[in-house]
Amino acid sequence: MTNKDELVALAADQVLGHAFAAAPHPEEGADAELRALAIAVLDALDRHPWAAFHVNTPPTLANTLHLLDRVGTLVARTGLPAEQHFAVSTAISYYITGVSAQIVAPRATAGAATSRDAFLTQTAESGEKLDPADYPFLTRTTTELRDHDDRDQFTTGLDLFLDGLSSTADPRPSA
Repeated sequence: MTNKDELVALAADQVLGHAFAAAPHPEEGADAELRALAIAVLDALDRHPWAAFHVNTPPTLANTLHLLDRVGTLVARTGLPAEQHFAVSTAISYYITGVSAQIVAPRATAGAATSRDAFLTQTAESGEKLDPADYPFLTRTTTELRDHDDRDQFTTGLDLFLDGLSSTADPRPSA
């Protein structure tokens, strides 16, 4: 170990490893297993918000690589053409870790004294002060920001990925 950053990255990689142990292996197919794995990663990072910033730094740690490999293996089972495996697998892997971190990390940076509701209220209030001419979407959606469920937001995006994957993949996946 050469420095504190490496130690923190290794610890975060262990948190990611716990997600693999917790992820069920559904029998319904690759898309169900991808969904279960993604939710297990979100849950693991939710339990350890400090790790959210570090799960991809560096992207060569064992469990980070294991996540990408597992996602890639599952994508290959969908029947998607082989030339699309890398792009789709990395996109899904980055969605899982990146969006999980984006959802969880603000709690770590806001501090233990700031609740999720207080953080969202503060963020929504900042959004309400924006000029609607410059930020029409953000000013229109501050109510949803205050009241949204992080898990629902995560799974909505994940399901869009998986629905797109299912509609693109060959209906006769290889074993």
